[in-house]
Amino acid sequence: MPIPEEVTGEEIDKDVRQELQSLPKTLAEDVARNLVMVARLIDEDPEGAYGYSRVALRLASRVAAVREAAGFAAYACQKYSEALAEFRAARRMTGNTELWPVMADCERGLGRPEKALDMAGAPEVHKLDKAGQVEMRLVAAGARRDMGQLDAAIVTLQSPELASSSVQPWTARLRYAYADALLAVGREAEAREWFAKAVEADRDGSTDASDRLAELDGVEFTDALDENGERGENAESATVAVTPEDSERGADADADKDDEHPAEHPVDHSDEGPDED
Repeated sequence: MPIPEEVTGEEIDKDVRQELQSLPKTLAEDVARNLVMVARLIDEDPEGAYGYSRVALRLASRVAAVREAAGFAAYACQKYSEALAEFRAARRMTGNTELWPVMADCERGLGRPEKALDMAGAPEVHKLDKAGQVEMRLVAAGARRDMGQLDAAIVTLQSPELASSSVQPWTARLRYAYADALLAVGREAEAREWFAKAVEADRDGSTDASDRLAELDGVEFTDALDENGERGENAESATVAVTPEDSERGADADADKDDEHPAEHPVDHSDEGPDED
């Protein structure tokens, strides 16, 4: 697969670069460049990232970082069986447990939420750092929802991390998941509160909490169009937020306008006969 000339391979993390030192120099450079492309594309073009990961895997399947990258690329494409196999391989090579939550989520993707819950209670979870433990909690809550245990999902997410006022990289996602779980059982007022808290913590736009909050508030976003139904020259990207109150005010204004300017030619029904049965 083609790789832009400006991609040198030096862009990768130094730990990964160190892993690649076990390879011949030219091969290490080729693998590194493919891994850079995986990282660049995985969010916007998962299939493209997957393609580059397969090239890297073909070149250096015995490097743990390559197996891990291949796992995440497959995961992004919802190829959960393949992703799980790659994550397991990477874990065997390194002995690390940091991939445990995403491995459990692969079990969910394969339709095995019970297995994901078993993994959530395994000793490996205690070896995870705080971010990993929160991730595992999110996976476990998702597994509960998969099984129709909505109230249990809410309880699973209730934790010191959720109650904390400090903002961490995972805070927005945790609050969002809790809000979504509350909404699933009809606790709309509480859900709105937690979506709002998720918005406060979502500094990099990792969730659509603001859209969900607007939806709960009944806000609709419409394009600002001119009278011919086309965008004006100065309104190429303009949108207008319309709330239920705005709609009511608009309806009242239209009614007042009709009272001030009645129809010039009202329809006369006086000559119409009675309705026939």
